[in-house]
Amino acid sequence: MTDHYAVIGNPVAHSKSPFIHAEFARQTGQDIAYGRILALLGGFNKAVEDFRAEGGNGLNVTLPFKLDAFELAQEVSARASDAGAVNVLKFEGATVFGDNTDGVGLLRDIKGNLHFGIDGRALLLMGAGGAAQGVLGPLLDARPARLVVANRTPERAERLVERFRALGRFGGIALSASSYAALAGQRFDLVINATSASLADTVPELPEGIFACGSLAYDMMYGTRTPFLTLASTQGAARVADGIGMLVEQAAESFLIWRGVRPETRPVIEALKAR
Repeated sequence: MTDHYAVIGNPVAHSKSPFIHAEFARQTGQDIAYGRILALLGGFNKAVEDFRAEGGNGLNVTLPFKLDAFELAQEVSARASDAGAVNVLKFEGATVFGDNTDGVGLLRDIKGNLHFGIDGRALLLMGAGGAAQGVLGPLLDARPARLVVANRTPERAERLVERFRALGRFGGIALSASSYAALAGQRFDLVINATSASLADTVPELPEGIFACGSLAYDMMYGTRTPFLTLASTQGAARVADGIGMLVEQAAESFLIWRGVRPETRPVIEALKAR
C-alpha cells in the first residue's frame, strides 16, 4: 500500500521536495506518494488534521510553521527539543512525533559537500526564527571559536542565545547576540542567512567588511541568486552557496526517519542543479 507524505508551508508552490522524495523513492524502491500542502496562516493544525484523516503518514514542515509544528508534536527528538522547532512530523498511530533535520542537513552540506570546516572559525548566523533555531545547536556542536546570532530585533536574538547557553554544553565558544548595525568592525569566516528576507527579494542591512578572507556566504534559501548572495559576492566573500544541498540533505534525514533507509544525496543534488 502506498504511503503518503507532503511538504506543508506558506508559500509552498516553489518547493522541490516532491521531486527530491520521488527520486529517493525510486532510488530505494520505496512505495510512497509525496505532495504539497498550502496551509493558511493560522490554519496549520487544521491542515495537518485533514492530512492525517486522509491517511497521511508524515510531513515536512517549512516556513512559517516550524514553531507551530513543535507545539503540535506530542513527542519530539532531542535535537527538536534543543531547537524548539520541528520540520519533520511522523504519524505513528495516535502519536505525532516531531524531529528537526535542518541542522544535520546544513552541516552535511557545508562540511561534506562544500568541504568547508567550522571548527575554530568565526560564524555569523542571521535570523532568530524557526530556521535559525533549528541549526544553532548543530552549528555549536561543530565547535566554532565564536558564533554571533544577529537579528533585526536583537532582543529576540538574545533570547535565543540565552536558551542555548542554558543547555550547558557549549563552554569555550564565544556565543553572543547582536543587531546588524553592531556587527560593524567584525569579520566572519562563515555567514549564514537564516532569515526569510530572500523570500521578499531583500537582504538584512549588513555593514560592509564582515566577510573574512576565504569566507563562505551561505543562504538557506535555494534555487535563485538571492540578494544576500549577490551582496556577499560584492563585499568580499570568497565563496557563495544557496541552500539546495541543505534541502536535499535534510530531506534524506527525513526519509530515514520515515522509511528506515538513507538515500544517496549527491545524484539528487546534481539533478536539481541541472534543472
